[in-house]
Amino acid sequence: MITRLLSSVLKESRKSILLLGPRQVGKSTLIESLKPDLIFNLNDDQVFLRFKSNAGELREVLNKSHRTVFIDEIQRHPTLLNTLQTIMDSSEFKGKIKFYISGSSARKLKRGHANLLPGRLFTYELGPLCAAELGYQLDCKKAMLYGCLPEVYLEKEIKFIEKLLSSYSGTYLKEEIQAEALTRNLEGYSRFIFAAAEFSGHILDFSKLAKLAKIERKLCSRFYEILEDTLLAQQVSVFDKTTADIVKRPKFYFFDNGVLNGLLNGFALSSDRKGVLFEQLVANQIAASAKARDVNYKLYYFRTRAGLEVDFVLEIHGRTVAIEVKTGTVNAQDLKSLKKFQEIYKKLDQLYVVTLEANERTIEGVSILDLNRFLKRIGL
Repeated sequence: MITRLLSSVLKESRKSILLLGPRQVGKSTLIESLKPDLIFNLNDDQVFLRFKSNAGELREVLNKSHRTVFIDEIQRHPTLLNTLQTIMDSSEFKGKIKFYISGSSARKLKRGHANLLPGRLFTYELGPLCAAELGYQLDCKKAMLYGCLPEVYLEKEIKFIEKLLSSYSGTYLKEEIQAEALTRNLEGYSRFIFAAAEFSGHILDFSKLAKLAKIERKLCSRFYEILEDTLLAQQVSVFDKTTADIVKRPKFYFFDNGVLNGLLNGFALSSDRKGVLFEQLVANQIAASAKARDVNYKLYYFRTRAGLEVDFVLEIHGRTVAIEVKTGTVNAQDLKSLKKFQEIYKKLDQLYVVTLEANERTIEGVSILDLNRFLKRIGL
């Protein structure tokens, strides 16, 4: 079993915890490893109905011997958070009980105007496995194809992995979108999510995407909000802190390469997809690593209308670094975009090329290193 970086943070917190994350990233496994005194899984219909039919159910089963309580899938019953507040503020339990609460949909909580217990809860996000949790021994080629969901990454049987990832979208649509009624247009959203996978990592063109998904263009923005709120994708905006004439449309990256490839029904590391998949992996590992360490970060890309492009601009730990992602052997020609960007934005702290090359080296002041070394170098 892999020890998650957030484990000690959650265990040592004096506050109750709300842990958010996409399905199958290991939220329940992580919290259960902390050995809570009571566990209530709201995905269990019997448990769900008990709490729905009796608002006082939770309080009735608690006693002073219960120090930690885990409530799983809170998005199924957001109003239960009001009961939790009453319990936390009561003289009987105040300062004596700690709740671990997990959920996979921030959207359901927002739409339900859920009481997120300000001052009583700390919120964290859990992503797929990150390089640090694997001792900076992440197998990039495996991760490019199959991603880093714990069950998937640790599994050796390829047929099982591909079946699991191919079924992920169906589970997501059924349990997250349909069951929680996040949109009335389920058929349109189903077509959208497969079309959005085709556009993952590319500058958005709503007209082309709407045509591919056979939906109205105005729905695209709303559906991308659902993707973000259910934590399936992150938005990467263009870096706008220069005077350059930039492209202003964002990109979206699906949170995990394996889920993306499952949606695309393609698990081949072909030459035409290798670069795209490695770029996806770099974006996903930056996000997962920052969440695992509970570190604030901002990830951008840079592109001018004249065609100058840098894959990523990362703000983290008070520093700004520019990143190019390359799968082939790197030479001085590959540094032109980074060098030109450095002329445009002189506040850069470091230039990196993240590559599949095994050996670290430097060309003209630019650090060229693999993904594991890069993440370790920037403190992730």
